[in-house]
Amino acid sequence: MVQAIVSLGENEARVLNIIKGKFGLKNKSEAVNLVIEKYEENFLEPELKPEYTEKLAKIVKGKYISRNEFERRVKGV
Repeated sequence: MVQAIVSLGENEARVLNIIKGKFGLKNKSEAVNLVIEKYEENFLEPELKPEYTEKLAKIVKGKYISRNEFERRVKGV
């Protein structure tokens, strides 16, 4: 485990206290860890949703055509 000394402003400390209370955490360290986990889930390369993975697999297998191919076929008709 890495330890760090962090300087927080009054507002940031207040927000961590709110998070701590809302989620029943023991200390601000747990609140900071929760915020980091949530940030990671939402903003740092989230995993692909299963529906998208299935759709992507179909695209790779050739079940779908590209937009350019579609437009070429429509113009050719």
